[in-house]
Amino acid sequence: MFAGSLPGLILMDFGQAMVVVCVCFDMVRAVSVPRSHRRYVANTIFKTLAVPSILVMGVSVLAKAIQWNWSDVAMGVFVIVMIIFRWHQDKDEDNWWKGKGKKLARWARKQLTPRPALVPVSAAA
Repeated sequence: MFAGSLPGLILMDFGQAMVVVCVCFDMVRAVSVPRSHRRYVANTIFKTLAVPSILVMGVSVLAKAIQWNWSDVAMGVFVIVMIIFRWHQDKDEDNWWKGKGKKLARWARKQLTPRPALVPVSAAA
């Protein structure tokens, strides 16, 4: 029902445009010279958009399955599988996200630890 409304159509269009940008940057990454700045940027953008693209395509496939449009479901599943395959294929590529997992986990741990409570001096005496 939501996908047929104007806000739903706008969100689905933005999501599909994001999937197209993700796939285009994957193609740029595939044809670029290894260890070049162009490949670094393309790989960073692809790695950034891969997970949201998979989620958008999953919602799109679910909406098409509800409409019983099986050819669109098959094409959507193909795109999901292709993005997942390309996302997991090149693990040794250099990108902005490489090494950020430990840094982000350290930052999150520091943010989530309880702060020591300050005790007033008059209450301690």
